[in-house]
Amino acid sequence: MKKNILLVACTLFISVAANAQSTDKVAAPALAPAPAVQPAENRNASEMSFEALEFNFGTIKQGESVTREFVFTNTGKQDLIITNATGSCGCTVPVWPKEPTAKGKTGVIKVTFNSAGKMGMQDKTVTITSNAKNTPVVLHLKGTVEAPAPVANPATKDTPKN
Repeated sequence: MKKNILLVACTLFISVAANAQSTDKVAAPALAPAPAVQPAENRNASEMSFEALEFNFGTIKQGESVTREFVFTNTGKQDLIITNATGSCGCTVPVWPKEPTAKGKTGVIKVTFNSAGKMGMQDKTVTITSNAKNTPVVLHLKGTVEAPAPVANPATKDTPKN
């Protein structure tokens, strides 16, 4: 009986070992990655062309706000529809046209940067998403924020002595 159990155990061991070796030797066929399917370019799509993608506001004092109007033209062949404009932080707020901009027409994206709590070099962005073939477009507001001027406290002024 012990011989039978030993024989079955050895057979199982040999079978498992042989199976493991055969799977190591036979590699699965390598699959070539599927080619990326690029959507066909719509030659009639809208396209945003900006007068400038960047505005350098120079140096301002902390707490001041700067507003810039970025002018764009729809140089495509279909109406341009801006679906979203997102600032890189809550301090950069864009306002954009909600109605379509016809081909050949211009529009304005108004961006306000509030420097409260900011110091040093700043590069704030607004990402514009639309139905244009050159979407997204990123606008930049750059400049330096300095410490605010000290505020004089009238309660601490010296009073003349008699």
